[in-house]
Amino acid sequence: MALPAEHIESATIAVELFDSNGPLHLECGLDFAPVTVAYETYGRLNKKGTNAIHVCHALTANTHAAGTPPQPGWWDGLIGPGKAFDTDKYFVVCSNILGSCYGTTGPSTFNPKARQPYRASFPAITVRDIVRVQKRLLEILGVRQLVTVCGSSLGGMQVLEWGIMYPDFCRTIIPISTSSKQSAWCIALNTIARTAIMGDPDWNEGNYTDQPRRGLSMARMVGMVSYRSPEELEQRFGRERQGGNAFDFSNQFQVESYLAYQGQKLVERFDANTYITLSRAMDLHDVGRGRGETRDVLKSIKARTLCIGVSSDIRYPTREQKELVTLIPDARYDEVQSIHGHDAFLIEFEHLNRIIHHFLTEAGV
Repeated sequence: MALPAEHIESATIAVELFDSNGPLHLECGLDFAPVTVAYETYGRLNKKGTNAIHVCHALTANTHAAGTPPQPGWWDGLIGPGKAFDTDKYFVVCSNILGSCYGTTGPSTFNPKARQPYRASFPAITVRDIVRVQKRLLEILGVRQLVTVCGSSLGGMQVLEWGIMYPDFCRTIIPISTSSKQSAWCIALNTIARTAIMGDPDWNEGNYTDQPRRGLSMARMVGMVSYRSPEELEQRFGRERQGGNAFDFSNQFQVESYLAYQGQKLVERFDANTYITLSRAMDLHDVGRGRGETRDVLKSIKARTLCIGVSSDIRYPTREQKELVTLIPDARYDEVQSIHGHDAFLIEFEHLNRIIHHFLTEAGV
């Protein structure tokens, strides 16, 4: 199923992994089926099935981590010949996560039993559920061991769970801008975003016909403020206005216009119930939940670990990644110096390429 290494173009493929005869056992206690997963691959899997890398995406991303059609992948800067995730050497997989709206089963997916989309009836899921689906996909693709699993934010939560749930399957792990458990600060931000969505007149308890556009846009605005940094917003926009009349409130500050634009962009490509489902999964994230003390759980990780923080990240501050390093046995820390905040993992490719390449080379993988 993999594309030749010299080609980075890729099409999204969908495969059904769970059915009524073998449903997915969710942490909430439900058996759930069917489950279809969308994914893309880059490079070739070797005969032993041991040169694979799994890329875990964040809240609103998708399978298209690299390549050109229909547009450049969100991690093009890291995936491809000669880059950190070298497709002449590695078989890179990026699958759309459970609960999303980009080809994998989620709230916007048609429910064959009800003969309508799941919408608000979609069950509560966790990061662990997401990882179980990814593991099944990799097994079907013939992957027997991962060189590394890497991701940021919600993706980083998945990475930690990979290291805990499948300690012998991952040779290394690279969690970026994440934490061992969702903080009260992040839960608060997600609560505001969800309240905005659920307060939209079109919400209809999640059983909407028309997307609650205003609420979803507001949720994105809240997110963008915390994904960037005060320094960046000051440098980019300051107190500049769109026009000249300071007392004309239609004459927006440039930062107002920026936030409105980002909100509209998400409305055009995302689903409100999906936002609710995945943000709640993030808030449930706690590696110690049901397992014991966080320090003991993290000590169980066998994979060599590179934790990466961003100097200006106000959503997942660097102290959270440094804490991970003190608790994971074979872990090291590196930091991206950037004014771009939490979103630096989508921008600072030169720095990320350098430190990830060095880590993988040092690990002998």
